[in-house]
This record gives sequence, structure tokens and C-alpha cells, in this order.
Amino acid sequence: MDSYSYDTVTEAVKGLKNRGFTLDFNLKENCLVCQEHKFEPEKFEIVEVYRFEGNSDPADEAVVYAIQSNNGMKGILVSGYGISEDAMSTEMAKKLQIHRS
Repeated sequence: MDSYSYDTVTEAVKGLKNRGFTLDFNLKENCLVCQEHKFEPEKFEIVEVYRFEGNSDPADEAVVYAIQSNNGMKGILVSGYGISEDAMSTEMAKKLQIHRS
């Protein structure tokens, strides 16, 4: 398996898009949404994760997830560290938390 390293969120997103992760996933309470599709935690896998820490501004902290759904859709979820786990289901929080460490 190839190993990739990125210095910025922008580089990570560009690199992943160049490697076929072209769709944008959005986080909802109990699923990811992409186009008209909804994916519960068991219907997608997190393929790669890139964590970025803001040097001077905590608002610059983010996690970039490369996602592949069970139906073959590949895309990206960009998430801030400050997501309130109260705003999402326990299953979704667990799935994302495993990959944040």
C-alpha cells in the first residue's frame, strides 16, 4: 500500500481527488450524505485519514477522511476537531473517533 503525506488540508483534498476520491461527503447526525445518497456507519469505510493542527489558530484544525461507500462511491469528508459528538449518533461518533486518534 502506498503511503501519502500532505502538509495542508488543501493539498490532501487535491491529492485525494487526483486519486479518485472525487465526491464530497457531508456529516449528518446518523449518516454521511453524498448527492441523494445516505450512508449509515456500516455502509461506508474510512480508507485514509489526514489530521492537521493549526500552528497558531485552533480554527485551522481539521481531519480529512477518504471515504468509500459500500456501493463504490469514493469521496472526501473534511471535519473540524470541534464537532460535538452530541450532534451525531453514537455509532457515527465511534466510527469517526477510531480514526481521529
